[in-house]
Amino acid sequence: MLELKGVTRKFGSNRAVKDVTLTIESGQLVGIIGRSGAGKSTLLRMINRLIDPSEGSISFNGVDVTRLRGAALRDWRRRSAMIFQQFNLVGRLDVLTNVLMGRVAHVSTARALAGFWPADDRAMALAALEQFDIPMLAAQRAETLSGGQQQRVAICRALVQEPDLVLADEPIASLDPRNTRIVMDALLRINKHYGITVICNLHDLDLAREYCGRLIGMSAGAVVFDGAPEALTADVARELYGLEADEVMDREQRIETRDAGLVAQAATA
Repeated sequence: MLELKGVTRKFGSNRAVKDVTLTIESGQLVGIIGRSGAGKSTLLRMINRLIDPSEGSISFNGVDVTRLRGAALRDWRRRSAMIFQQFNLVGRLDVLTNVLMGRVAHVSTARALAGFWPADDRAMALAALEQFDIPMLAAQRAETLSGGQQQRVAICRALVQEPDLVLADEPIASLDPRNTRIVMDALLRINKHYGITVICNLHDLDLAREYCGRLIGMSAGAVVFDGAPEALTADVARELYGLEADEVMDREQRIETRDAGLVAQAATA
């Protein structure tokens, strides 16, 4: 269980995250929603300890993450795997090696730098690629892949870390609609098939509602909504997204109207 108590992050006089208190049970798929600048990325980076909170505490299964140092902190970062918007792959290296980078915490630095990966680690990396239908890319340079393929490689790298939770920071922001679906399906598979907690920052409200069992809405650094997707009202959506929310709600209403029309046509056919 992940617990945040009064977590705040200041950058100078600006409070990017304001007094966030949350409890996330193991095995959940949680979407953090809101506009750009709402504090979503800062929150995830504090959980992983890439950024330290200015105030408050973060704990996981009773261990105070904010107090970890040295080897214990490195182990926490392995257990809370990050997936980034820009993939963070080494373009000149092949796909298999990029995935194996997720095993760095399990082997010596010298072996990793020399590329002497244990056979078990190589088998695990290949199995991860197989899980996400890209084993044929193992020998290909990462820089030659499409954005969707690169993000799936990044997800495989996170998976071989053997994490307790996966933190995905806008993982679909730079992808086309087809690859967006492929990546979201991959995150859903990690959650459902492996039982790994996934916390995913998303700007797209429709996708968040479709894939996530719980939504946490942020605005100006504060949590303004926490609940099931169906509990997110139009008023709360407008607080989160401003004028953009009207477009989202209108699109959903058009879809509902279209579906109702199709049902009526089928009934009279």
